[in-house]
Amino acid sequence: MAPVGLPPGFRFHPTDEELVNYYLKRKISGQEIELDIIPEVDLYKCEPWELSEKSFLPSRDPEWYFFGPRDRKYPNGFRTNRATRAGYWKSTGKDRRVSSQNRAIGMKKTLVYYRGRAPQGIRTDWVMHEYRLDDKDYEDNSGIQDSYALCRVFKKNGICSEVEEQASSSCVEEEEKDDSWMQFITEDAWCASNSSAIGLDELSHLTFTN
Repeated sequence: MAPVGLPPGFRFHPTDEELVNYYLKRKISGQEIELDIIPEVDLYKCEPWELSEKSFLPSRDPEWYFFGPRDRKYPNGFRTNRATRAGYWKSTGKDRRVSSQNRAIGMKKTLVYYRGRAPQGIRTDWVMHEYRLDDKDYEDNSGIQDSYALCRVFKKNGICSEVEEQASSSCVEEEEKDDSWMQFITEDAWCASNSSAIGLDELSHLTFTN
């Protein structure tokens, strides 16, 4: 289906609730979506940098949205196949609930794109938010909630560049930093540091008289 013509200045910035409760739910239910701005793309047959030309949104928009089939790595399993030709998408952190009026309506998974093959992949700045239904209304519909996911793809300026990651694998998120090295600082070192600080403090209070 071809994209509709969008008016000048149009920006698409839906909330998590709107993405799940309106766009994803209507797509899975076969209901009409008023504006055809989210194409259906098999994301894992494309590299992230190839997705801009498949988006229905203006290229200047920093985020792209797609409906994608829920691919399976194993015929009878629930593990999703997220490998592309040049790399793979790796989930990070815990899935988060998407709620509407204090009621869970879906789940949001964050994935990061790695070049190469696991476990030697090189982390990039490409990020995907994958939304899926978790609605009790669809429990009896033969797993219909697993037929599609709605994905938001964007590229961010990460703390570590790809070059830095090739040189060192010590790049971690702020909350994951290891402070265990502090146990090796001796009390003498602390005392010396404190003594220097005290000496400077006393010096600042000296007065000079004729």
